[in-house]
Formats: sequence, structure tokens, C-alpha cells
Amino acid sequence: VQKDQEKQNRVLEEYQETYIALYDTLKTEFEGDFAENKWHAELSEDLSIRFLNEEVLFDFNSTELKPEFQTILEDFFPRYLDILLNKQFREKIAEVRIEGHTDSRGGYMFNVRLSQNRTSNVLDFLFNRDGSEYNSIASSDQELLRYWFTTTGFSYGRTMDSDGSLSHNTGNPENRVRSRRVEFRIVMKSEEVLNQMLEMMDE
Repeated sequence: VQKDQEKQNRVLEEYQETYIALYDTLKTEFEGDFAENKWHAELSEDLSIRFLNEEVLFDFNSTELKPEFQTILEDFFPRYLDILLNKQFREKIAEVRIEGHTDSRGGYMFNVRLSQNRTSNVLDFLFNRDGSEYNSIASSDQELLRYWFTTTGFSYGRTMDSDGSLSHNTGNPENRVRSRRVEFRIVMKSEEVLNQMLEMMDE
């Protein structure tokens, strides 16, 4: 029983260590770019990088990336890929989500379509623009990126309050400026870790 418990603890510790190492790597790489006068972005503890400056993301009710956001992504994406494809992390990643979020003005379904189309255009820009890093990596890595990357439009289902927390969870009023954002969220293989621990318990 003690040996089984030690195995379970080690699996959980390895997952936590990888999670923390990935967070620290993202923070070290991008912290200098997060300032309001540069990218106006932030790193959340859930491994999400949030781009918050609506003035450089999209025009009102538009799905086309503004030139300023394109410039940011051209700087961000190759460095982000280097981290994702690092052998320390790549086997631990389940998914990379590009999430679009709006404030609560306008119809919900209109904002679903708006936020979804915006994130689809972000992914299209990253993968298909001239000089895209995606086209210069190995075909096996391209396949992995196609497996990882998804786009989701959340409309105003996940608005944020002034502290940067989800207003649904805190009950605080929505901060419309913070709610209008694009996020790159890394999802770790926590389900596999859980399954490993359940298998150990059944042995």
C-alpha cells in the first residue's frame, strides 16, 4: 500500500512540477512584453496569456486583426512555439486554445459568432501568413500543432471583473474593458494523470 501511494504521489508531483516549470518559462520569456505600453497582456495561473488591449486587437464588431495585433503576434508566436515544442513540455500538453471573449453588450449569439470568427482569424494568421513559423517546422510538428490548436468563441459567457477574475464566480460587476480579450490557453494532460492514478488504485 505504501509503495502504491508513493507511485501515486510521484505521478502527481511530476505533473505539478511540469505545470510550475511551464508557468515559470512563460513568465520568464514574456514578462518584459506584458506592460501596458507594449503588449498590454498578462499571464494567468491557469497558463493562459491574455491580450487585453482592445484598441489594438479588433475594430468594433470587426473580425479582422488590426495591424498592431498582427505585429504583436509576429513577435509572440515563434517564441510561444519554442516553449510548446520543448521536449520538457510537449508530451504533457493536451490542447492549446485560442479563446475569444466579448463584453455583455449586444446579443449573446451575435457575440458567439463574433468571438469565434475572431479567434479563427487569429489562427489563420498564425498558420497561413507569409513567413509563418508553422510552415518552417517539421511536418510532424505541424501535425502536432493541428492536433493541439483549437479556437473557441465564448461570447460574454466568461466576462471578467476589475480584479481579473471571472465575474460569474465572484459575483462582482463585469469590467467591460477587461472582458474584451483574446487568450492563448495551454491545457495540460491532467486527465491522463488522473487515469494513471486510478489504474494504480485498481492494481
